[in-house]
Amino acid sequence: MEAIVKTQINPSKIMQIGTGFMATKTLLTAVNMELFTILSKRELSGKEVQNRLGLHNRNLYDFLDALVALGFLKRKGLKESSSYRNAEDTDLFLDKNKPSYMGGMLEMCNNRLYSFWNDLEVGLKTGLPQNEAKNGGKPVFEAIYADSKKLREFVSAMGGIQLGNFMAFANQFDFSNYKTLCDIGGAGGFLAAHVSLTNQHMKCTSFDLPPVEPIAKENIRNMGLTEKVNIRSGDFFTDDFPKADVITMGNILHDWGKEDKTMLIKKAYDALPKGGALVIIENIIDDDRSENTFGLLMSLNMLIETSEGYDFTASDFNELAKEAGFQEVSIIPLSGPTSAAIAIK
Repeated sequence: MEAIVKTQINPSKIMQIGTGFMATKTLLTAVNMELFTILSKRELSGKEVQNRLGLHNRNLYDFLDALVALGFLKRKGLKESSSYRNAEDTDLFLDKNKPSYMGGMLEMCNNRLYSFWNDLEVGLKTGLPQNEAKNGGKPVFEAIYADSKKLREFVSAMGGIQLGNFMAFANQFDFSNYKTLCDIGGAGGFLAAHVSLTNQHMKCTSFDLPPVEPIAKENIRNMGLTEKVNIRSGDFFTDDFPKADVITMGNILHDWGKEDKTMLIKKAYDALPKGGALVIIENIIDDDRSENTFGLLMSLNMLIETSEGYDFTASDFNELAKEAGFQEVSIIPLSGPTSAAIAIK
């Protein structure tokens, strides 16, 4: 007789997600205090970490051992006899002194987004942003670009979170039939830089607002690409896009509503030659809207941060691209939840 196996229903997933903010804030706090950068130099005892970070005795080891349990630190010994070092991925991606550092996004999550998400319910009921603009402040991009410290943090955050995707795109996309690229809203210039590094024949331009120019030029200079990557200032809402064989936009379209998305895609179409490519690098949501959790959560973040922005599916992009005049649309998966949506003129 065939045994009947009953699935035991338990609340573990509910509790894991429901209390997930605790783990999140523990990691964000460690990044903000530069714990992983400090530990990248050498292994330290718990007391040495305490002295370097100015921490109280109470819960010192709870904090450090929670990071061990979460997989961000490794430990020898226990409590007073303990010593700590970074896990491999932590050491690569959360050491500020490495070019692979992607903690800028986590710094922005800690310093801005974490508290704003407390008002998600208000946003869902009103449809209004829940960031600085809520209390009479400037809209998010106006506020960020007006403050040099916030702008540098924002540019670092965007570059860090997209670095792996930019590198994957530079390697996976076939540039053999193209000579020029312009990255619209290029921020720190990293997409243009990695395309140039991987495809020696490409001449690349990074296009963004004037306050970003010195930051982008500094990055390009540090990478030794001054002769290969041009930094150009402009406003993608009021100015025509620079002409190029390939036009890219990384995490740009999701900031805006459908009308502005349509306008930006049409501007790209007008700036491209026949056969030219528009490449949108975003957390493209699966058409069934049930798998790309990060893309869906990022779309909620657009509610928190913008007036009309939202993330979108491949079908959504296909519709907008065809409306602008593009004939052929395809998708290249990059890293994690991110893809490149490619429209050919």
